Amino acid sequence: MSISPTCDSHFRARLQQRKHLIGTFVKTPTSHAIEIMGLVGFDFVIVDQEHAPFDRAAMDVACLAARASGIAAIVRVAEATPSAILCALDLGADGIMAPHIDSPEKARALARACRYRSGTRGYSSTTRAGRYGDAKMAEHMADQDARVVCIAMIEDEAALTQLDAIAQVPGIDGLFIGRGDLSAALGAARAAEATRRIAMAARTADLAVMALVSTKEDAAAMRNMGVSAFAISNDQSFMKAAAAQAVKDYRDPAGL
Repeated sequence: MSISPTCDSHFRARLQQRKHLIGTFVKTPTSHAIEIMGLVGFDFVIVDQEHAPFDRAAMDVACLAARASGIAAIVRVAEATPSAILCALDLGADGIMAPHIDSPEKARALARACRYRSGTRGYSSTTRAGRYGDAKMAEHMADQDARVVCIAMIEDEAALTQLDAIAQVPGIDGLFIGRGDLSAALGAARAAEATRRIAMAARTADLAVMALVSTKEDAAAMRNMGVSAFAISNDQSFMKAAAAQAVKDYRDPAGL
């Protein structure tokens, strides 16, 4: 019989304990990038169904790769519908990141879709999440409710007027600051102020704060605001940067 990791070791517990966590977005629907991220020591990957070509089959492979390489798989669903969330969780995702959570009503629906006992998650244990039927009903439900992380992305101007109400919704574990969308909607200066407000609302509600960062200096500034989980770039950008550097290094034969 397979043994689940202890509660203290899973990603949700580490996020709630404000451990320093680093991850990256994965845009390529293949197992290899996720396995590599686990191999080099990343704590989590965000499987990007919203902006990348991840259908159910590709997500299945991604979640399997994450389990094989000991890295948490957080699925950013394209839409925070109960069916999309259920699909990702049954496949064994460690958590859900939902875009455009701009009201407490949307936050409550997200949290409920992620939980059995306090929510509306459809039951099945004959899945990867249920160890293909090995987990008994009570065990499976308790384990999933304890370990599935529920993250709301705050990236819309409308959310800024309801930050405290969103952050206070039971079952939300963390807020991801969507600085890209905020900058596009508000401009750089107002987005910077919005970032501070989101981080403060999360800290007041005792929620974890996550953000995409671009440099070490940016990460340090975000850490000072309370961010503890850092998304760094994505698999395609890592590959592009390494490939561009290789071309630069080897293009000129006179430099060899």
